Amino acid sequence: MTSLANFTDQDNAFVEDFRTMSTFGATSNGGVDRQAASVPDGEQRHWLKGLLEQHGFTVKFDVAGNQWGLYEPVPGAPFVVAGSHMDSQPTAGRYDGAYGVLAAAHAAFRLKAACAESGAGTPKYNIAVVNWFNEEGSRFKPSMMGSSVYTGKLELETALATTDAAGVSVREALDAIGCRGDYAGPEAAFCAEIHIEQGRSMEREGVTIGLVSSNWAANKYEFVVHGEQAHTGSTVIEDRKDALLGASMLVVAARELANQYPGVLHTSVGQLNVYPNSPVVVPSRVNLLLDLRSADEAVLAEADRLLHQRIAEIAALANVSIEQNHSHSWPVTPYQREGVELAAKVAADLGLSNKTVMTLAGHDSTNMKDLVPTVMLFVPSVDGISHNEHEYTTDEDIVAGLAMLTEVLQQLCAGALEPDVALTESA
Repeated sequence: MTSLANFTDQDNAFVEDFRTMSTFGATSNGGVDRQAASVPDGEQRHWLKGLLEQHGFTVKFDVAGNQWGLYEPVPGAPFVVAGSHMDSQPTAGRYDGAYGVLAAAHAAFRLKAACAESGAGTPKYNIAVVNWFNEEGSRFKPSMMGSSVYTGKLELETALATTDAAGVSVREALDAIGCRGDYAGPEAAFCAEIHIEQGRSMEREGVTIGLVSSNWAANKYEFVVHGEQAHTGSTVIEDRKDALLGASMLVVAARELANQYPGVLHTSVGQLNVYPNSPVVVPSRVNLLLDLRSADEAVLAEADRLLHQRIAEIAALANVSIEQNHSHSWPVTPYQREGVELAAKVAADLGLSNKTVMTLAGHDSTNMKDLVPTVMLFVPSVDGISHNEHEYTTDEDIVAGLAMLTEVLQQLCAGALEPDVALTESA
């Protein structure tokens, strides 16, 4: 790992910018709260705009609220897209997503400066630093919204019309912070993203760089449990249609499924909205979000079947009806083998310990890899803590990750992942 004593001026500038970035939406417990298109999100987006422009990048907001910092030494050529997201959960850590955006920006700054100083020649591809809109999905659903629009997986108008709990639409929220433009986005040739692992495996094994080879599959649902309002004191138990009881049974059913497949299946219910949420009223409606995740699609399919079988049983037991709306899902899909191999070689050349890993969480790169060859990298998370104000990655690791990303971007801009012309012609 990099030693603090060996930090260069460029490294120190990056760490200082990270400290500044973390002040936007800062919480008292050391985390951040900057949900998509909130005031703090807007503030950090405009701060990033100034930082990019200070280094000679052109900044544009696209039609879906994605923020682009463009360096175009080869007019008309496609771009290597690098970045992540800067929106957060309601009380979140400083590193999730935001680290990847700032690392992409500083990697691009280094490449631009090196090109100007050495006269080493013009790269084959341009660079686009991206801050994707609403990756987290905490205020507006679904998650990974901006990259889904960019990759054609989600209709723009559907995204813009989506509303939060207060009835504010994405369109209105983006306009309020001045971050919705008319740009369509650059043409991508390749993509790279670096992120914290959000797990413990790398830290446990003393590994500095994770080479992401594939993602877990996921099925996400919104369930609406319908019951009937009644007095909690006077209504006899057998007459009740308690929506919260039915929802609670769903929560337990999801956990029991995970227990059936230990280490292979992850399930969760992360959000419940109870109506009317009064201490003396039996709830008449509960909305909940439930997800199933696995690296084994056969296990995921079987768990999904068992869940739906259980839904009918729960509806009868709790005397409620259960409405299901599919939120979104994705299969197990690999990152391009050539990109993983390129990253492994870069890590070896830099002397950084590394291993191949899968990503259990969704990232914007899981959308991008379906569009262009994509390299996904991880740095360790201390104690595996994430989506938590105590989320932490050491300065040594974020600087090592920056060095790794810089070299990967340099290779991508030079065309390292271009298809072999000779092989193509002989095929």
